[in-house]
Amino acid sequence: MKLAEAKADTNALIKRIDGDAHFKSRITAIGVTEDIPVQIVKNDRKMPVLIFCRETLIALDRADAGKIEVAEI
Repeated sequence: MKLAEAKADTNALIKRIDGDAHFKSRITAIGVTEDIPVQIVKNDRKMPVLIFCRETLIALDRADAGKIEVAEI
């Protein structure tokens, strides 16, 4: 499932990051990489998706969250 579709208060593992080279470079620079666990903190419609990853709270816009494939753990 896409990160934008994940439910709040769940844990997930990032499986794949889609998008162009600029997006992949930007997202990996902030620590969001494949095969790392994340906690979905908040995922309200029309709002950024908040995730907790590598001891950091990160806000991703919905378009960016739609490019990240996750699996619940």
